[in-house]
Amino acid sequence: MTKNVTKYDIKDFEGLRKAGRLAAETLDYITPFVKVGVSTGALDDLLEAFMRQNGGIPATIGYHGYEKASCISPNHVVCHGIPSYNKILQDGDIINIDITVILDGWYGDTSRMYYVGKPSIKAKRLVETTYEVMWAGIRQCLPGNTTGDIGHAMQELAASENFSVVLDFCGHGIGRVFHGAPNILNYGTPHTGTKLEPGMVFTVEPMVNIGTYRTLTLSDGWTTITKDRSLSAQFEHTLGITETGYEIFTLSPKHWTYPPYK
Repeated sequence: MTKNVTKYDIKDFEGLRKAGRLAAETLDYITPFVKVGVSTGALDDLLEAFMRQNGGIPATIGYHGYEKASCISPNHVVCHGIPSYNKILQDGDIINIDITVILDGWYGDTSRMYYVGKPSIKAKRLVETTYEVMWAGIRQCLPGNTTGDIGHAMQELAASENFSVVLDFCGHGIGRVFHGAPNILNYGTPHTGTKLEPGMVFTVEPMVNIGTYRTLTLSDGWTTITKDRSLSAQFEHTLGITETGYEIFTLSPKHWTYPPYK
């Protein structure tokens, strides 16, 4: 069923391109600042300043009471890590930086993984696999396919590497609103779920764990960690379904894919 899914006209894609580009430029900009000894709070300040200086608004500030311009999730934090001046990056950390910008009423939502210093072999393998898991899902974003096709492709690839996908969080519709239908689960059954049609806009954002899929949300109401404290990674793009395939709005203008970004 697609009755609750907003479909945008192709002319609307221009606004989505601009918002998505600014989101991607923001993550490009922050890259050289991600290093040992820097606090996640300092990174958040830089991210907010860049978005605002370029005409954007951080969508997360004020969203259900959230106070920061980004979510920064290191190591075993799955998602929604709250930036803090007390959280100092250490050599070997892997972190996800997730930002959403509003530009002229359009939302651009994206996240990437970053290495702090030299990551472990297993951390590097997790990050690279998670990037490929995202692309396995994106390649299923074709008109006539279903959301179940996307989730199935992501889950199967993660499982083939003996990793697990997070079940509690998922991608979502986006455009003129931050979150809407359809949900893009990290797992699924082929040919089930919502049928993809031109004009649909949503995020694909798999979260992949080295250990089990189980998560735990901390008492702050936001920070979600792996229950077994194993490493977790995530990548995210915003895309729109076209007549013949998909268009990704949040690709790096520098053509950066996964770390190390050079």
